[in-house]
Amino acid sequence: MDFQPFQMTHQGVVHEGKIAFPAGGGPVPVVLIFPTFSGVDQLAHEAAERLCGWGYGAIICDVYGDGRTGETREESTALMRPFIEDRARLRDVLLAWAEAARGAGGVDASRIAAIGFCFGGLCALDLARAGADVRAVGSFHGLFTPSGLEDGQIKAKIAVYHGWDDPMATPEQFVALGRELTDAGADWQAHAYGGTMHGFTSPRAAAPELGVLYNEVAAERAWGSLRTFLAETFA
Repeated sequence: MDFQPFQMTHQGVVHEGKIAFPAGGGPVPVVLIFPTFSGVDQLAHEAAERLCGWGYGAIICDVYGDGRTGETREESTALMRPFIEDRARLRDVLLAWAEAARGAGGVDASRIAAIGFCFGGLCALDLARAGADVRAVGSFHGLFTPSGLEDGQIKAKIAVYHGWDDPMATPEQFVALGRELTDAGADWQAHAYGGTMHGFTSPRAAAPELGVLYNEVAAERAWGSLRTFLAETFA
């Protein structure tokens, strides 16, 4: 499987993404991948490889633009902060990525989904909140803060994969998200894993003092659930 550059230009900024397809021909369903607050990273590439193994195309999305990434927690936070503080700006970038995916060669434009990790999990949820015409979104150890915007009608099915001991998304916020999605009339499901912290799908997550730690069992449970979810969604 080869990753190819995939650019999207929005408001004069070039967003440096990547695209990959499974072996074989013909248009295939595609899954947008919104990375962690570090930007396009190894976890996003590993997710793309897994998705291609399931027979789907994958587009890793550069949310920040210009291919910017953070090497430290401080750098990554500085990149993320403007988008957290301006959710309308974030929403517009996410919608632009969905539109770019629809126009990509080899993509079945009627079968598009999105997943995201940490900050990218928030991105996936905000894409759904915006009323984007995508089949489904999945949030892995994502942030749950409501957008504060006048959102569109949610069309996407939503799946949430959450560590119950995640200090960045508390049990109270988890319940509040369920209420928000129910009030919006969304088709949603949420999976909470006990004894599991933030970043649980990343083998490189190793900062339990910050509430960030890889959990192989929870990760495989979440990936297995996503595989079933996408198969149902794309059927």
